[in-house]
Amino acid sequence: MTDRRRLVITQNITLDGSIQMLDDWFDDQLVAEDPELLAENHRQDAAADALLVGRQTFTDFRGYWRDLEDDATGIADYLGGVRKYVVTSTLADDDLDWQHSTALRGDVVEEVRALKALPGKDVVCTGSLTLLPTLVEADLVDEYRLFVHPVVQGRGTRLFPEGHRASGLRLLEARSFATGVALLRYAAH
Repeated sequence: MTDRRRLVITQNITLDGSIQMLDDWFDDQLVAEDPELLAENHRQDAAADALLVGRQTFTDFRGYWRDLEDDATGIADYLGGVRKYVVTSTLADDDLDWQHSTALRGDVVEEVRALKALPGKDVVCTGSLTLLPTLVEADLVDEYRLFVHPVVQGRGTRLFPEGHRASGLRLLEARSFATGVALLRYAAH
């Protein structure tokens, strides 16, 4: 067992591989309606003490989750309390305006390597369509957690950059939920 943190990519993804939500295929109420899916989310949250996101995902999350009341999922509470690292060159520190948020302004690869070198739990990256290709190409990802939704969108940004080849992925878990969502977990190393 190592004290080194792991970088985990957690994504909602369509059956045809899109992580970009161009249609209404993702509904966060699915989590609230499926006790097993909600329990899996809480299990993953308990294994992480940091969230890594790009500027757009951060502002989207902050706009929705920060002031959400009566959240039956517990996601708002988790996001409010977790340490958030925001890759940004445009947001000033005053603009972060959400507790436990820190801007990462340097070289992304070096900043993430430094985060991973610290003792602690998992660092989770979700959303962040612009940030993900950098993390994938720099071989910084330790695990992929894909929540595959039974939807074919037919277009949109894919998880892996065009031309990227990944070998050595090892299936850790495959599990389905009553909502039709399947969780696929892969070790990247």
